[in-house]
Amino acid sequence: MTTVDVAIIGAGPTGLFAVFQCGMQKLRCAVIDALDVVGGQCQALYPEKPIYDIPAWPEISGGDLAAKLKQQAAPFAPEYFLGQTVTGLKEHAGEWHLTTSTGNSITAKAVIIAAGAGAFGPNRPPIEGIEAFEKTGAVQYFVAKREDFRGKRLLIAGGGDSAVDWAVNLAPLAEKIYVLHRRAKFRAAPEMAAQLEALSTDGSGRVELVVPYQLHALQGQGGALASITVSSLTGETRTLEVDNLLAFFGLSMDLGAIASWGLNLDHNHITINPATGATSVPGIYAVGDIATYPHKLKLIATGFAEAAQAAHAIYNYLYPDQPRHFQYSTSTGVPAA
Repeated sequence: MTTVDVAIIGAGPTGLFAVFQCGMQKLRCAVIDALDVVGGQCQALYPEKPIYDIPAWPEISGGDLAAKLKQQAAPFAPEYFLGQTVTGLKEHAGEWHLTTSTGNSITAKAVIIAAGAGAFGPNRPPIEGIEAFEKTGAVQYFVAKREDFRGKRLLIAGGGDSAVDWAVNLAPLAEKIYVLHRRAKFRAAPEMAAQLEALSTDGSGRVELVVPYQLHALQGQGGALASITVSSLTGETRTLEVDNLLAFFGLSMDLGAIASWGLNLDHNHITINPATGATSVPGIYAVGDIATYPHKLKLIATGFAEAAQAAHAIYNYLYPDQPRHFQYSTSTGVPAA
């Protein structure tokens, strides 16, 4: 049994910053996340991809942002419960009792839900035998290291931002990139779609658009991919010799047990008071992408502000008779854990 002041569900950027903000209020935290590393989608989906809208960082990768936030939270000695989900939440005598999928028990005075859009996983194409290629890394749904694809022949499937962004970013490294989509028009940011179009028409042949086609079958042995057959909407087929398939068909999101906790939900998001992060259940707060209110902007910077507001609100909730005057960190420094 672990006892803390605040249990934070979600170890993405907003959850990690909530640890720091709670620590500044001398509130100790436990952090639970379904992934086995901290950083949330930043770490899982684009650890090497640059982010440009983090204050004071003109450019920082998702992985570096996660590492910096973990370092910032470290003085407050949070206890991490990674690779597990919260399966149960009950209130008793003014405290919350959480159980996890690996059998851990956590008691907290308040709960912050910073779970993004819930536990997530890739939408896998329904291709026979794909599992054997997933196990060897021949088929992947996220890019962890760009260097893994240097000199490789790639088929990138999908028509959204992830597919287009990675086609552009991997073009300087890969030997050949096929970009597969069911339509000629991509659903990506116009500037990135324009870059992809330019790469496909520069005469080098390194990037080829395969449209309108869709995945049909995978060929290879021992988990090594040799080729992929694709088919058009009219039944025409092509066989492309490739080393890897990168499939970007979006993510499947699952709130899991959170959906049964009696919170006021709006399309799988939790409605909060934007001034405090408070949900419809006293003692439970939500911040980041999972939280919603009128005119909400889904930015990491917005989540950081919500984490600060929730931490201050939780202190006032737990200690209503002990007013704490607001002070800047330049005056207080970082309190001891």
